[in-house]
Amino acid sequence: MASSAAAAVTLGGKGGALSPSAVYALSSGLASPAIAIDPSALQRLSTRAPSPQETPASLRELALDKSESRAAAAVLLNKLLLTAADSPSALVTADRATRLAQSLDLAAALPPGSRDEAAVAAASAPVAVALAAVIDCCAAPLTRVADAVAALSCEAARGDAAAFEVPASGDGLSAKDEVDVAADIKMLVSGSKLVGSAGGASSSSFTKVPTVNGIFREAVRSLHARVRIELNAPVKLGKRDAGETGEGKEEALVVLATQLARAVQAMCKLTVARIQLLVENSIGDAELRDKLTGSISIDGLKGMLDRVLIDSDAVSVLKGVYNNLLKLRDFLAWEAAVAMAAIEADSSIEKPQACVEKEADSSTEKPQAGGEKAKADKKNKKKKTLGKGTSAVLMLLRDHVNDGSDVPFMNYDLISKWGMALVLLFDPKCPKLESLVEKVKEIVESNEVRRLPKIPKGTRDFGDKQMAIRERAFSIITGVFKMHGATALDTPVFELRETLMGKYGEDSKLIYDLADQFDVMQGGELCSLRYDLTVPFARYLAMNKNNISALKRYQIAKVYRRDNPSKGRYREFYQCDFDIAGVYELMEPDFEVVKVLTELLDQLDIGKYEIKLNHRKLLDGMLEICGVPAEKFRTVCSSIDKLDKQTFEQVKKELVDEKGISNEVADAIGNLVKTRGHPLEVLEELRKEGSKFMENEGSAVALKELDILFQALEKANAIDKIVFDLSLARGLDYYTGVIYEAVFKGTTQVGSIAAGGRYDNLVGMFSGKQVPAVGVSLGIERVFAIMEEKEKKQMIRATETEVLVSILGKDLTLAAELVSELWNAGIKAEFKLTTRVQNHIKYALQSGIPWMVLVGSAENEKGIVKLKNLEASQDEDVPRKDFVQELRRRLSNS
Repeated sequence: MASSAAAAVTLGGKGGALSPSAVYALSSGLASPAIAIDPSALQRLSTRAPSPQETPASLRELALDKSESRAAAAVLLNKLLLTAADSPSALVTADRATRLAQSLDLAAALPPGSRDEAAVAAASAPVAVALAAVIDCCAAPLTRVADAVAALSCEAARGDAAAFEVPASGDGLSAKDEVDVAADIKMLVSGSKLVGSAGGASSSSFTKVPTVNGIFREAVRSLHARVRIELNAPVKLGKRDAGETGEGKEEALVVLATQLARAVQAMCKLTVARIQLLVENSIGDAELRDKLTGSISIDGLKGMLDRVLIDSDAVSVLKGVYNNLLKLRDFLAWEAAVAMAAIEADSSIEKPQACVEKEADSSTEKPQAGGEKAKADKKNKKKKTLGKGTSAVLMLLRDHVNDGSDVPFMNYDLISKWGMALVLLFDPKCPKLESLVEKVKEIVESNEVRRLPKIPKGTRDFGDKQMAIRERAFSIITGVFKMHGATALDTPVFELRETLMGKYGEDSKLIYDLADQFDVMQGGELCSLRYDLTVPFARYLAMNKNNISALKRYQIAKVYRRDNPSKGRYREFYQCDFDIAGVYELMEPDFEVVKVLTELLDQLDIGKYEIKLNHRKLLDGMLEICGVPAEKFRTVCSSIDKLDKQTFEQVKKELVDEKGISNEVADAIGNLVKTRGHPLEVLEELRKEGSKFMENEGSAVALKELDILFQALEKANAIDKIVFDLSLARGLDYYTGVIYEAVFKGTTQVGSIAAGGRYDNLVGMFSGKQVPAVGVSLGIERVFAIMEEKEKKQMIRATETEVLVSILGKDLTLAAELVSELWNAGIKAEFKLTTRVQNHIKYALQSGIPWMVLVGSAENEKGIVKLKNLEASQDEDVPRKDFVQELRRRLSNS
C-alpha cells in the first residue's frame, strides 16, 4: 500500500516485481528518490545510439496529467527491462531506459529508440496498465474499509445481525466472497449489545451488504490478478502484431474495470441508503438531520456508469472508473462520519475510549467510597457496548479526525470536518490507512467469537481407535498386493487440469480446481486435485512409455471430489488401486485383478458381498441393439449407471426428457438391463442360438472374452462371488472392456465398495501410443465404515504396547533405565510414574496392555521387579537382572 515518504522503487532486479502500490506511489510523487534501475539490468541494455522509430498509435496525442504520465513511464520502463532480461536479442537502449528513470515522464521514451522498443511500447499498453494499477491500489484497501464502515453503521442503527448469517453451502454453490464478507462483519460486531438477532433494523441496506460487498471484492480481486500479470510479464517479441496485442490487453482491462465500475455503483447506492437510514433513525436533532440528508443524494449516481462506458477508448474508460472509485471513497467517508456522530450522540452507548482509559488507569485509580463505586458500576452496566472489532475501528477513526482530543458538541460543521478527514484517511497516500486495514484484518482473523473449529463437509478426523482399524486394513491390503508381485507407486496430489479433464464423463464437474491457478508469480499453471488414481497412473505410463513394457503396480493415497457429502460419500478419501499395464495373453490380467479383489474382500473379513461384472463392448452392443445412436452411448451409460440408486422409471424419465431417447428405445433398454445372475448361466443365455448379442460384432467379442474370464475364475474358486449384471455401466469414459463393481450385502448401507475395469485407450490420450491396462480401486473409506460398525462391540487397541513399566513414585531415571532395556530388546513398552497402584492398573486395562512391570521402593531395595499378568490377574517377583529375558519368554508363549 502506498504511503508518504515511500522508499525508492528499484526495477530490473532478480526476482523483483512492480506492484500496483509502487505504481501509485510513483504517480503521486511519494517515492523519493523516485526510481532506480538495478545495475545488473543496466548491463543487459544496449549502449548503441538510439535509432528513432515511429511512435505507436496508442501513445500518440494522449492527454495525460503529470501523475498519469509518471505511472505510465514506470510501467513502460519495467516492461523494457523485463523484455531485455527475457530475450537477450531484444534491442533495448540504455539511453531510453536511463532517461525514463530520471525524468519519469512518458514523453522521454518517445519516439522509441529501436524497433524492439517500439514493439514493447505498443504491445504492453503502458497507459492502460498504469491506470488499472492505480485503480487496483485505491480499490484494494476499500474492500476492508467498506466492511468496517458497514459494521459501524450496523452498530449505530442497531441493525439486525441476522443480515450477516450467510453460511457456506459446502457444495460449491455458495458465493465465497459473499460468505467471507458476512463472516468478517459478524466478527467485527462480535460482543456488541447494540446489534441483535431479532428486532433490529431489518433494512435491505444491511441485508444486501454481504452480496454487494462480496461482488465488489470479487471485482477488485479479478482486476488485481490481471494487473499483476500485465505489470510483470515480459513482452514476447515475435510475429504477433504488437499494436493488436496492446489493444487486446486494453480491452481485457476495460472488461474487468467495467465489472468493477458496476460493483462500485452498487456499493455507492447501498452506502447512500445506509447514510439516510442512519440519519433518520439515529440523529435526534431535526435541523442537523435536515442538513445531513440534504448534503448527500443518490441523484449524482444516475447515469454515472453510462457516462463512464460511453467513451470508446480504453484510457477514457479507465479514467472514468477511477473517478467512480473516488466517489465511492467519498461516500464511505461520509457514512463513517455519520455513524461516528450517531454513536457519539447516543448517551446509552458506552464509548470505547472511555472504557480503555478506565482499564489503563485501573492500577492507579483513587479509592472511592463503596456507595459511589457501586453507583458508578451500576450506571456503566446499563450502557450498551459496541462489538470488540467496531470499538477498535471507532477508536482509530476518532483518533484520526480529532487527534486524540475529546469529542466536542455535535454539529454539522464537525461531521463535515470528520468526513473530509476520513476521505484523506481512505486515500493510499495516507500512512494511517495501512494501520486501519491491518487492524480490520487482524480483527476478522482473530476468531474472537470463540466458536469451536470445524472441519470442511465431506472430510473426517480419525481418532486412535479408528486409526488402529485403518492401519490393520492397510496392512492386509498391502500384503495382498505384494503377494501378487505388485510394486508401489506415488503421484502428485494435484495434476495439470488438462490431464484430468475429459476422462470422467459427466463426473468431470466434480473435479476440484486450485484457487491460485492464475497467479503468474506461481507459474500460471491450471491445476486440479486428483479425482482418482487411475488417470495419474495413465499419465505416468505415458511419460515413461519407452522405459516400461509391463507394470504391475499398487497405490494407496487420497483423492478429492467436489461431491455432495452423504453417508459413506466423502470429498476427501483414500483409494487403494491395483493395476496391470502392458501386453499379456487375452484376459490374463483381467482374471488376476478380479481375483485380487475377491482376496481383498475376503481377508478384510467384512461379511457378505457380491461383485457385479459386465463388459463395455457388450453394453455398447446392447444399446446398439436397442436403437440408441452411437453418439449417445456414453450419456445413456451415465443414466444406466444410476440404476443402483434409482428405479428404472426414474432413469427412463431422464433418458426420455433430458437425453432425447424415445419411449420405445428406453423400454427396450429396460428389458435387457434386468438380466443378471450366475456368470456361466447368463453367459449361456446370451450366447444361445438366435441371440441378437451374437449377431452384434462388439457383443460377440465381449462374450468370447467373458467366457475365458469366467472359466478361469471358476477354476480359482472365485466364480461364486461374481454376478453377471447387464445394468452395470460404470459412468467413466475411459473403460473399454470388462467392468466390475463390488457391493456390500450386509446391514451397513454403504453402496459400492470397489470398482474397476479395463482401460486400453487412456494412456494413448496422453502419448498417442496405446498401452493396455486393467485395474481395480477399493473404496477403502466405505470398507472402514463396515469394519468400524462390526468392531463396535469389541475392544479395539489403539496401541501395540506389550508391557507397562509402572514406577510407584516419581523416579524418572529408574523408569528410563528399565524401559530402555525393554526397547533395546525390541519389546513394545510404555512407562508411567505415579504413587497409586490403581492408576497404573486402570491405564493398562484401558489400553489393553497385557503385562506390567511394577517397581516400588521395596522392590528396588530387594533388586527385584513384580511381573503382573493382567489377563490372568497373577503377580510374580522376578530378579531385576532377569526381567527382560523372562518377559520375552512369556510374550513368545502367549
